[in-house]
Amino acid sequence: MSLAYLTATATGVEIAIHAQPRASRSRLVGEHDGRLKVQLAAPPVEGEANDALVELLARVLGVPRRQVALAAGQSGRRKLVRVEGVGLDQATEAIRKALA
Repeated sequence: MSLAYLTATATGVEIAIHAQPRASRSRLVGEHDGRLKVQLAAPPVEGEANDALVELLARVLGVPRRQVALAAGQSGRRKLVRVEGVGLDQATEAIRKALA
């Protein structure tokens, strides 16, 4: 069973994100308004929070950073992240494991 915020693409998956910058630590929290809620320790200044988000998702999904890209939402809390080379089942399992 897949998660609502995950969508399969031809080359990987897209993840709908609700980002919360300036948190005490960077981690996946759960679901918020149909999106994966992610707390980020970095501030939303000069792309620091976006970089932290890419790094966190790459680590959780076990892929190099170059395979994770912000597709939409550069300056807002609502973001869309595209991950290449990861299947829907693999992404679902990795996210559930990180949330446990």
